[in-house]
Amino acid sequence: MKDIETNVSRRKFIGGTATIAGAAAISFPAVVQGQAAKGETIRVGLIGCGGRGTGAASQIMNSPHNTKLVAVADAFMDKAQGTVNRLKKQYGKKVLVDEGSMFAGFDAYKKVMSHGVDLVAIATPPGFRPLHFEHAVNNGLHVFMEKPVGVDGPGIRKVLAANKIAKEKNLLVAVGLQRRHQPNYMETIKRLQDGAIGDILYMRAFWNGGGVWTRPRQADQTELQYQMRNWYYFNWLCGDHICEQHIHNLDVINWLKGDYPVEANGQGGREVRGNPANDPGAKDHGEIFDHHFVEYKYADGTRMYSQCRHIKGCFNSVSEHAYGSKGESDINRSTIMPKQGDPWRFRGKNVSGHQQEQLDLVDALAKGEIYNEGDYGAMSTLTSILGRYATYSGKSVTMDQALNTKVELCPDLDKLTWNSDAPIKPDANGLYNAPVPGKSRVV
Repeated sequence: MKDIETNVSRRKFIGGTATIAGAAAISFPAVVQGQAAKGETIRVGLIGCGGRGTGAASQIMNSPHNTKLVAVADAFMDKAQGTVNRLKKQYGKKVLVDEGSMFAGFDAYKKVMSHGVDLVAIATPPGFRPLHFEHAVNNGLHVFMEKPVGVDGPGIRKVLAANKIAKEKNLLVAVGLQRRHQPNYMETIKRLQDGAIGDILYMRAFWNGGGVWTRPRQADQTELQYQMRNWYYFNWLCGDHICEQHIHNLDVINWLKGDYPVEANGQGGREVRGNPANDPGAKDHGEIFDHHFVEYKYADGTRMYSQCRHIKGCFNSVSEHAYGSKGESDINRSTIMPKQGDPWRFRGKNVSGHQQEQLDLVDALAKGEIYNEGDYGAMSTLTSILGRYATYSGKSVTMDQALNTKVELCPDLDKLTWNSDAPIKPDANGLYNAPVPGKSRVV
């Protein structure tokens, strides 16, 4: 069994030399199978100690294989300490983190990655994802990274370039698009791709809800500290909710199509968000839109119609739908309704997608089965960015324009310190300038 070389001398990792076995499962586009190393400890580092990072680490620890959490990092030490406290209560001796392996600050990710870890889980605000992923790959680490994997075209180019190197190094790369690991989605997509509703004519995708948390400004915070705490509402950190949430639904449609859109047009805005007249929390709602509608065009001429909204008291739906020449499917509900014949519904066991993706990841590492989800993670992220470009600009934007733009939301992200200025500033009233369709430059 050949060692996978890293900068950590102890690392004699689990999946050695392997042979290509093809796509063994619909959720794994490139599975490489090798010899298992039974019982060897998988040393895990966590970067980003918010709710999703804590959840991912917990689900990795919940694997039946021998996983240990050995280091954590966050921009803020109180977040890192809170995650460690919660996980120690839940998993006890599986959490080997102490004061010497808890790190805080903008460079904390480097300290985790040099702390003898085999697998790093990256769940920082998405704007940091390309930088952190690139560093992990350069250090020879297996990676789980949350979606989205970037917030702009330059970031996606960096992810795609790093992922090419990850493949050359035989590194496992998993992306938090957990629907691809859920049996109900896998079976429904397979049936649709096998022609259950004939030729796919058009698709719809939704993430309409009432919105998410805010973290109001505190008197002792700098502008940068405030934006880092309240990151969801700033594009350089989050990419807008069309990226941070709606990517899940867009990815399902891309998965169904086996392709990515070539062009998009759309409209959106801030109907409620950011308007002090009807938004009591206007000053904490940053610059992102509260609604988007996007028409995506694929190379074969088919369209996906996409909605996402953060407004309370409205029609809510988180779902994906396909319409074909012989029927239709509610993919989220795992149902197929042909025009002729009996309807079909998935009758198998429903599982937690977040848990299943980590069980699959750790099991693959333990068995030496190295798969890579980086490319589709990047391209589905770019699909969501393309939609934002279309709604912010009010123009039709191509995927090539989205990928190749030189417009970068935070060009010096790798140089950021707590003494840096925030990339955007509020006006005299404490409000932020939001994009204006027809005027804002996005590519």
